[in-house]
Amino acid sequence: MPQFAYKARRRTGETVQGVVDVPDRSAALVQIERLGLFPIMVDGSKGSVAAAAEAEKPKGDKAAWASYLPPSVREFIFRPRKPKLQELATFTQQLANLLQSGMPLTVALNSMTHLESKGIPADISKQLKQEVMEGRSLSDAMSKQRVIFSDLYINMVRAGEQSGALVDVLRRLADHYERFSQVQSKFTSALIYPAFVITVGGIIMFLFMTKMLPTFMQIFEGMNIELPLATRILITISHVFSGYWWLMILVVVAILGIFQWFRSREEGKLKIDHWKMNAPVFGKAVRLNLFGQFARTLATLLENGVPVLTALQITEQIVPNRIIKAAIAKTREEVTDGKTIAQPLARSKIFPQLMVDLLKIGEETGNVPSALRNIADTYENELTIALKVMTNMIEPVMIVVMAMGVAFLLVSVLSAMFAMTSNIAR
Repeated sequence: MPQFAYKARRRTGETVQGVVDVPDRSAALVQIERLGLFPIMVDGSKGSVAAAAEAEKPKGDKAAWASYLPPSVREFIFRPRKPKLQELATFTQQLANLLQSGMPLTVALNSMTHLESKGIPADISKQLKQEVMEGRSLSDAMSKQRVIFSDLYINMVRAGEQSGALVDVLRRLADHYERFSQVQSKFTSALIYPAFVITVGGIIMFLFMTKMLPTFMQIFEGMNIELPLATRILITISHVFSGYWWLMILVVVAILGIFQWFRSREEGKLKIDHWKMNAPVFGKAVRLNLFGQFARTLATLLENGVPVLTALQITEQIVPNRIIKAAIAKTREEVTDGKTIAQPLARSKIFPQLMVDLLKIGEETGNVPSALRNIADTYENELTIALKVMTNMIEPVMIVVMAMGVAFLLVSVLSAMFAMTSNIAR
């Protein structure tokens, strides 16, 4: 029978090592739990206690050279990146499935280190398991991993622990992040085609202006003909592209620098967020996304037992638009005075009347989370339609712009050829 070496911790905190003879790794975990131990590491590849000790050693060249770096630099380099919404949804769903099967939390977290959770390193699950084994709650352990887990995530897990419905809360969290991931994907998909066309068109125009056109214009050198206005404009643009490309790069860098400086100021951030919400065509999609995100986040928090003021505070932190943030902050202040949510939202003049009316009905019937979910569904459906309309409008506009650019090039070149032909005929 196979042997599995293990390293575990007693309830007193003492670390022990040993070997169990069991058919597979799952049976080894069960056997270790029956011994009253919390497994830290189980390895059956070498069948000896030496495997447990060796597993704790740093592996790879990265661990070797990283040990020479200052702690602050090492922490910055190896700091985990913020996971994508879909990656966080997958991680949460996997953890919920393991707990649903009856697996203890420490064993489930240990198994998460071996599951494929792209975007969330296995070390995160190991650290969570270690914190839980030392007597901390899962929400407290997650609060030490702020790069991975947001306030929304931590507070919902804490509410699930207090109510004894952690699995249900995790499934709701997974559904929450899945929905937000789908909305994010719709935005990305709507922008991929325009970005691709603009990039390819710009590269083609740049190559034509700097490589092809100067060669072609050599034909007209030495001829005593007056070139048409369109051709002269095209030649001037070509000279700027080919002779002063470095100046153009400096101008672009300067513009980007000024924009970055403007965006770093609080006043600039407010103006940019205001422009996003009121931009033609694009602004409607932004507003629908923000309203849906606000309603979905607040509903998810309230239906899991998070207090209203705490839920509003977390929602305020999550919503990216500062104008919406200010409205939520004002609402939170007035709710503290005993008022309902719908009244201060209506006075902000930012949220649409339909949203306020639906929320008011939810408050009157005592089912605010359900009303907020209906609001979120409504605006997410409208967002899908708005993005489709925006995409359908962008495509013909880009085709017209590209056609006008090509037509200008053809007219410039052909009119020059006609002028040269007429000069020869004379």
